[in-house]
Amino acid sequence: MRSLLISAVMLAGLSTPALAATFTVNVDGTDAIFLAGRTDIPIPAASAPWGDSSPATEDGMLRHSGATPEEALETLPDSISVAGGDVVRVLDPVVGGINFFNGPGVLFGPEGNSTLTSSSISSFGGISGYKGTQGALVGVFLANSIPTGVAPPATLDFGTIGTDFATLSPEIGQIFFIGDGQTSGGVFHEFVAPVSATRLFFGVPDAFGFNGVPGAYDDNDGSYQIRVGVNEVPTLTPVPLPATALLLLGALGGLRVLRKRNA
Repeated sequence: MRSLLISAVMLAGLSTPALAATFTVNVDGTDAIFLAGRTDIPIPAASAPWGDSSPATEDGMLRHSGATPEEALETLPDSISVAGGDVVRVLDPVVGGINFFNGPGVLFGPEGNSTLTSSSISSFGGISGYKGTQGALVGVFLANSIPTGVAPPATLDFGTIGTDFATLSPEIGQIFFIGDGQTSGGVFHEFVAPVSATRLFFGVPDAFGFNGVPGAYDDNDGSYQIRVGVNEVPTLTPVPLPATALLLLGALGGLRVLRKRNA
């Protein structure tokens, strides 16, 4: 697991004080949100298949049938500690970009590409599916247990919910849209942790054509950077885009998007 930068203080209150903490997290394009908490699954070597690639058997996800320029392995998403009832907010607009296509291509931002109805990915193990924009930054709350052997919760449909919500209360194992962390009016979203939550994972949802069985992470490049607070209030101080990301954006901005190859 990659290291997280953490600072914590105690919030004053009339009742039992809640722990407030700030985390800085880097979310790679290979951070498969469907593998959140899945320390029980071995990730195959590059170009090797994931068993039968069936979500029903929790045996893996789809990969390209041949080698990709990146030969990237899926990675387990990082998490932060939470408790039931905690309010999680992005503290600065999320920055960065991810290329979801073979070789050179155009970077997606944390809000994802295309419309809110352009991606519909099925569930995997005990984690829900995802419906929303393509390749957006997403999160999922989990308890201490590995999310397997249980039925996944219902999939949240952000084509219906939209991305201008003020507050969202996802269930355990229910993937939710984070995007850049704020509404179109610049108001930061609030995500309320469910009662049994102990961890919040950050990752990206991917699949061939951004629909169907999870997978196609083996050609992803780039990352999103997020500063998130638990029971913290946003400062509205923007995080500058790293120089390397600016250079990459400039180099790739004029190139056309390449379609994903069929599995």
